[in-house]
This record gives sequence, C-alpha cells and structure tokens, in this order.
Amino acid sequence: MEFTPSELIQFNGTDPSKPLYVAIKGRVFDVTAGKSFYGPGGAYAMFAGKDASRALAKMSKNDEDVSPSLEGLSDKEIGVLNDWEKKFEAKYPVVGRVAS
Repeated sequence: MEFTPSELIQFNGTDPSKPLYVAIKGRVFDVTAGKSFYGPGGAYAMFAGKDASRALAKMSKNDEDVSPSLEGLSDKEIGVLNDWEKKFEAKYPVVGRVAS
C-alpha cells in the first residue's frame, strides 16, 4: 500500500479506530502494538503518522527533525537510523510505503 504524507498523518493516534503508523526510510510500519510509546501521550507520539527517519537518526524528538530527509546526516547518524530500522523490522509489520 502506498501513502501520501497527508494520508499517513491520519494514522497518528488521534482516531482510536485506526492503527498507528510510523515510517522509516519510506517504509510504513504498523506500530499499534507499541501504542504506549507511539500513541497520544506516549514518549514517541510525535513520530506517529509521519516518516521519522531524520529524528530517529539524530536521536531527537524535536518537531523540525521529524522528517524523511537524510540530507546532511553523518555516517554515525545513518548507522543509528539503520539500527532503528532493524529494530522496527523485528518488532512491527511493514504495511506499505510513503509515496515519493
């Protein structure tokens, strides 16, 4: 399934009848099982319904870092992002891609 950013934002937890999605490097993961982390009030709620690649790479919760852009990231930050991606792959199902 392919999501535009405006479609993906609908899966941010504001509608409890919908699953929670977080994208990493354009791949959309269903993180509903981690609702306590990604749902409203959770420590990582700012990532829900978005591609959080840059923020995960930088270990940041700043709104301006919640972005799919990898531009200017260091090799170390790319490595951190790849580690996050592996964790998500092990824990959450991939349900689609973000349209580029």
